[in-house]
Amino acid sequence: MNPIEQPRDGEMAGNPYDELRELLVRLQATMKAADLWRMETPSPEAFMSVEPFSVDLMDMGQWLRFVFVARLEALCDARAKFPATCEVAPAIEAWLKDARPERRVAVTEVIREIDTLITHH
Repeated sequence: MNPIEQPRDGEMAGNPYDELRELLVRLQATMKAADLWRMETPSPEAFMSVEPFSVDLMDMGQWLRFVFVARLEALCDARAKFPATCEVAPAIEAWLKDARPERRVAVTEVIREIDTLITHH
């Protein structure tokens, strides 16, 4: 989208870093509303994990809050290049499979929007 175009349905105005920041704010608010934000900070060793989603040393909620969100905020701060793809939503949906539907849908919807934004920029 060029600067003078109006956003289409499902599209946000602005540059991709601003769009990502808006989505991260929504994710945080959504996680707070679903009572998924307050949790114990992982140990320093947990951040050294090389496993996908740090599954060996963190639960998915910790990874989402302390790794995923933090890394994307740092990417925005640095105006760094986006990863080629982002496909986190299926893992989050699996993690929330037993959660109340409104929690699962609200959180995974924002994650899907983040996945799409990153993958298409």
